[in-house]
Amino acid sequence: MVKTGQLTELNGRQTLLLDPELRRREEENRSYMMHLENRFLLLNFNLESGRDTSAEAIEGMHGGWEFPTCQLRGHFLGHWLSAAAMHYHATGDREIKAKADTLVEELAECQKENGGRWAAPIPEKYLYRIAEGKQVWAPHYTIHKVFMGLLDMYEYAGNAIALEIAENFADWFYDWTKDFSRDEMDDILDFETGGMLEIWVQLYAITGKDKYAALMERYYRGRLFDPLLKGEDVLTNMHANTTIPEIIGCARAYDVTGDEKWRKIAENYWDLAVTQRGQYATGGQTCGEIWSPKKKLGARLGLKGQEHCTVYNMIRLAGFLFRWSLDPAYLDYQEKLLYNGLMAQAYWQSNLSHGFTSPYPSKGLLTYFLPMQAGGRKGWSSKTGDFFCCHGTLVQANAAFNRGIYYQSEDSLYICQYLDSQVSFSVNDSRVTILQKADPLTGSSHLASTSSARQSVLEDTRKYPSQPDCLVPCLKMELEKETEMTLQLRIPGWLAGEAVILINDTEVYRSNDSCLFVPLKRVWKDGDIIRILLPKAVKTFPLPEDENTVAFLYGPVVLAGLCEEERILHVPAGSTPEQLLTHDNEREWGSWKSTFRTTGQERGIRFVPLYEVGYEPYSIYFPVKSDR
Repeated sequence: MVKTGQLTELNGRQTLLLDPELRRREEENRSYMMHLENRFLLLNFNLESGRDTSAEAIEGMHGGWEFPTCQLRGHFLGHWLSAAAMHYHATGDREIKAKADTLVEELAECQKENGGRWAAPIPEKYLYRIAEGKQVWAPHYTIHKVFMGLLDMYEYAGNAIALEIAENFADWFYDWTKDFSRDEMDDILDFETGGMLEIWVQLYAITGKDKYAALMERYYRGRLFDPLLKGEDVLTNMHANTTIPEIIGCARAYDVTGDEKWRKIAENYWDLAVTQRGQYATGGQTCGEIWSPKKKLGARLGLKGQEHCTVYNMIRLAGFLFRWSLDPAYLDYQEKLLYNGLMAQAYWQSNLSHGFTSPYPSKGLLTYFLPMQAGGRKGWSSKTGDFFCCHGTLVQANAAFNRGIYYQSEDSLYICQYLDSQVSFSVNDSRVTILQKADPLTGSSHLASTSSARQSVLEDTRKYPSQPDCLVPCLKMELEKETEMTLQLRIPGWLAGEAVILINDTEVYRSNDSCLFVPLKRVWKDGDIIRILLPKAVKTFPLPEDENTVAFLYGPVVLAGLCEEERILHVPAGSTPEQLLTHDNEREWGSWKSTFRTTGQERGIRFVPLYEVGYEPYSIYFPVKSDR
């Protein structure tokens, strides 16, 4: 459990993920992590400490940003350790923990060879160089990843050696920074510092030692934070993901210290980055890693759309802000980035079968950027030849999808995301388990041609002859005894009709209101069932500065039009752009599909969920023209 603000997040083994697609991605992620050899994960650390003296390239060694000549070499191992720790925390997987523990032990040996403190895969002189104003590619960024992996191994996997390494390593920074003036330290912090502030906050929270509070103040980046406190725009045309981890550090500092300054910085950053700036239909705001101008996003529809790292870190930041405010708008944002960021940019898998083939590969590991340009294609990276920054957030983001679904506050449980799952917790000494599972409204379990031929005749096959356009999560209560508590049910902002809630088939709520929580307070009994009907529909999402250029969403999911160039969509008189799309191939076997096609156009276009797009050309935004 992680306490933040008013709520306790129920993660780890308290929440069991059951969603089949997210579980597939978690398993693919685990397989990828286990596939990477320890020797190559550790290579740059061993080279730096003198434990490896190889004189030439080694077959199978990692390339790209992990190659020994890259100044960011070694950053990935920190991400790997963090992901392993989160995966173990969520599943209890002892095999991945054993691999991670071995890697930590090897890092301890590297630290000994380096003199007992330095534990990075790059030399100390990189930091001395940036102190002299010389150009080095983000040494703090790389070092932060090492610290992050070590501290997550301690907090989520109970590895005491990892904390010892981190504390010894932190001593180097305490001594290195103590003699710099404020101006000199500010000059150093102008080189990308990554999440170093968050590391000092974590160490302070774990140990309570004053030296880490001192490091928090030394790493206070006044040139960014002070203008944010004044509400000044310090983001337009600036690099995005260099600052988001710094702001996460501020958010965590507020949780640990209670100093309102830290919270204000985080809230003002969000207001500037998202509220004032607007967003693309996917939830992103950047192109080429740069913040777009406020409400002027149309000129940035390029091949280098939202960066995976930015998606992951903005989801994290939204989590802090939700816990402080209880505003479900942050959950809408997280949901949108889950489907149209994390899922759209990683672990794609073709669903072709039964003799159908494609000239493209059947899988895609990671796309650094998400193309927003008409007719763009995703650029899929290799397993060992690239190791961009986003390879790191890839393994973290896919390690624990069970986070952010449930939160508890005293006798209230907040149901924040509707994903098949199971959560267990206690209320007033009573053990409670809730099973969440969506009703597919299909009336059939016939999922493939290889399924059992048995198919019971059920009412839903007649009740829903066509795509029902509705998400129907169901919650089943499992209780040791009757328990009084409040369930806070999220009604998402994408609602397209009346939300209806039933308890044991009795209606208790009906409203068109959206982006809110519905509190259900009662004495719950074992076996009680809550049924939530959330209508969804195709809606348009225009560019903030151009209402005639739109994207299409089905619930929270962006629909991608499969076409090779920009296409103008013509809207007949008396119609709206939303009416241009109709269901297409709406069902296969026992599953409803979220696929559409255009109507009334000279040339038709198929639309599919963005996260289902692999190598095909696609467009997200379309000019629309009303025919009068």
